[in-house]
Amino acid sequence: MKFLEYLAKIDRRIIYLILAIFIIIPLIKPLNLPIGSSHPVKSLFDFIEKQPEGAVIVLSMDYDASVYPECHPMSRAIARHAFLKNLRLIGLTLNPAGTGLALEVMTEIPKEYNKKYGKDYVFLGFRPDITATILGFGEDIRKIFPYDYFGNKTDTLPIFKDVKNYDQIALVVSISGSALPVSWIYLARGRYGQDIAAGVTAVMAADYYPYLRTGQFVGLLGGMKGAAEYEKLIERRELATSGIDAVSISHILIILFVIIGNIGYIVLLKRRK
Repeated sequence: MKFLEYLAKIDRRIIYLILAIFIIIPLIKPLNLPIGSSHPVKSLFDFIEKQPEGAVIVLSMDYDASVYPECHPMSRAIARHAFLKNLRLIGLTLNPAGTGLALEVMTEIPKEYNKKYGKDYVFLGFRPDITATILGFGEDIRKIFPYDYFGNKTDTLPIFKDVKNYDQIALVVSISGSALPVSWIYLARGRYGQDIAAGVTAVMAADYYPYLRTGQFVGLLGGMKGAAEYEKLIERRELATSGIDAVSISHILIILFVIIGNIGYIVLLKRRK
């Protein structure tokens, strides 16, 4: 009883310290807690999985640092899956603050698979005017992006020898912390019939499920959990896995603290009576 009384009166700073420790440990060394595969995530995985070698995926990384923990692992996982399947990858961003993050994905991940720039992948960088860019992909990518991020003429890059517009693109994946995936649906799918998938933050995911149910998205990644599920499917657990481990452990710990606190309170209340 005295132990419960002590826990009920414990200094909140000790609770914060314990919570911090249990959050940091999974971030340093992921626990690889069990995680399932939801239908929206599996649908996207299966769609990419069935693409023939050499098919083209467009990865639009339309987010900034404010949603890094949720969106960035998605981009890394999608890029890895594309290269694992020997698909070609075209990267870009429609968010000016996201250029650095997108560049990281398009420089680090290809090195892991010995991919050749200009042939297996290309990074187009940022371009203003979302509508003109998305519609321009439907006409001629080389006209809307005459140069890539590094200043190379796109019409000299091998990847664009047989890739002109949406007709040669298997899938566009928009990773975003805003409503940009909807623009891809209205402009790319609505006008050109292009297959679209999205990765969004957890708080936005519910808004996108109607598009998924009506077939306007071929798949959807929702928040860190969606990213962690995708990492599991490609058998490369990384940022999202460690993050979701930390979140899960912290939630369990908080619930335990609430239970212990309530038990201690009841014990103290009975003693006073």
